[in-house]
Amino acid sequence: MKKILFLSVALLAVGLTSCEDEPDKYEVADGVPVVNYIRCLSSEVTSNTDDEDTKYTNGELVESAYPSSTLCLVGENLRSVVKVFFNDLEANLNTSYITDHTLIVNVPGSVPTEVSDKMYLITSSGQTVEVDFKVIISAPSVASMSCEYAPAGSRATIYGGYMIDDPNTPLTVTFKNAAGQDLPATDVEVASDYSSVTFTVPEGAVEGPITVTSVYGATQAPFRYMDSRGMLFDFDGATGLGNHGWHDREILSDETSITGKFVQLGNGTAKLSENADWDDANFSFEYWCGSWDSPQNITSGEGIALNNLVDFTNYENMSLKFELFIPKASPWMAGAMQICFEGLDKVTISGNPIDGYAGTVAAANAHVFNNEANDLGKFGRAMYRPWTTTGSFDTNDQWITVTMPFSSFIYDKDGGVTSNTPKLSDFTSLSIFVMGGGIPGTECTPIIKIDNIRAVPNK
Repeated sequence: MKKILFLSVALLAVGLTSCEDEPDKYEVADGVPVVNYIRCLSSEVTSNTDDEDTKYTNGELVESAYPSSTLCLVGENLRSVVKVFFNDLEANLNTSYITDHTLIVNVPGSVPTEVSDKMYLITSSGQTVEVDFKVIISAPSVASMSCEYAPAGSRATIYGGYMIDDPNTPLTVTFKNAAGQDLPATDVEVASDYSSVTFTVPEGAVEGPITVTSVYGATQAPFRYMDSRGMLFDFDGATGLGNHGWHDREILSDETSITGKFVQLGNGTAKLSENADWDDANFSFEYWCGSWDSPQNITSGEGIALNNLVDFTNYENMSLKFELFIPKASPWMAGAMQICFEGLDKVTISGNPIDGYAGTVAAANAHVFNNEANDLGKFGRAMYRPWTTTGSFDTNDQWITVTMPFSSFIYDKDGGVTSNTPKLSDFTSLSIFVMGGGIPGTECTPIIKIDNIRAVPNK
């Protein structure tokens, strides 16, 4: 019993010693905080000492900064601060970054409701010290649009950030009319987190830029409405291109059409197995350049090489885009849409010689999907498989725009990453095949409608 009592007392003594023996333990101090100056530890900040176009470096003295910027307050009695507010938003404080003379804090990432252009330092005694400091809210950022071909009168959504709908200066979305004049969207609704804006596309809107404007400035979207630049396949005759391979894929027009005809993969009865096994009769579309002449023609007409139709010189900064419609009644639940460009050495319609080209000319084949020759199954392609997020995917009986940056053409046929990615000479033919991809799904009978396949600049 004595031993147990002695041990308990000893442990209590150790505990008391441990609690008291913390010379570096943070303690809130008394006094009134004073801020002598503020440095920004993030890049691209606003300074009161340099020209507006100066690119700032870490440590710049600032009197304003953007949300999420990291600041270092330098002054006196800063350990007396227990709360910091920017406008009406409270910042998170970490006492590990607070000393008597410095306090490191991140500007809140949210948008303030009430703007005072002040920083408020609140002490342990409840005293508030005001510091002049402006949080710079950016003009709207614009990332994407639900459907870049949304018809006039339909609802569409633009996604991004800082879409502030100020009561005195409402957010606007403007298109262009045929005369080049601004045409505002109607029925504008801004998301509560300012990350998107939904609106009705105005009557009379034509192909051209879209601008989103808030009280904090205007931003032109990095994409165009009804963009026809780099059009490869519109299936309506503007490019004259369509099926040019083994299969006469269905080119249809129906009540769902967005701009006329479209190509359709699947018919609502053809099955994709859980591993999306080979079914080129139902789930592939190929455009293989060339002709049955000898030498074969790749410079004009049906069979033109795609890089003779569209300039791919700056392909590293381009994306492949298309509109997509998958009905709710026929969702997609297995397989990857493998999108692959193929050079003359990989496929042509006939394999006959080509004037001015001394390299290998391949004949019609599907080697990039079946890997039967030259290990072409390892050649880079994009993989689109949105169903993997929830197990099933449809577009809610609406058309959406899909964007596949050429920088994402990095997968082999089984879904692994490959270093054998497309180069400029590979943009001559295009194959799209829903199969495999390395992620099992659920057997399904999808309908996949595709329109307006185009290669466009990212900005």
